[in-house]
Amino acid sequence: MTSIDRPTSATSAGPTHPVRHWIRRRRLMVASTVRGACYGIGTGVAGLFFWWVQQNL
Repeated sequence: MTSIDRPTSATSAGPTHPVRHWIRRRRLMVASTVRGACYGIGTGVAGLFFWWVQQNL
């Protein structure tokens, strides 16, 4: 049920643009890939640091 008092947003009123949707999906995919790579690099550096500490005790 739609309310008469609530205006619709500009994005939902018109048709979606396939190119913008494609760019947004690719940008989100790249951002999540970079985020995952950064987490992996950070985990690897922390692991190497603790390994180095254990070796030098």
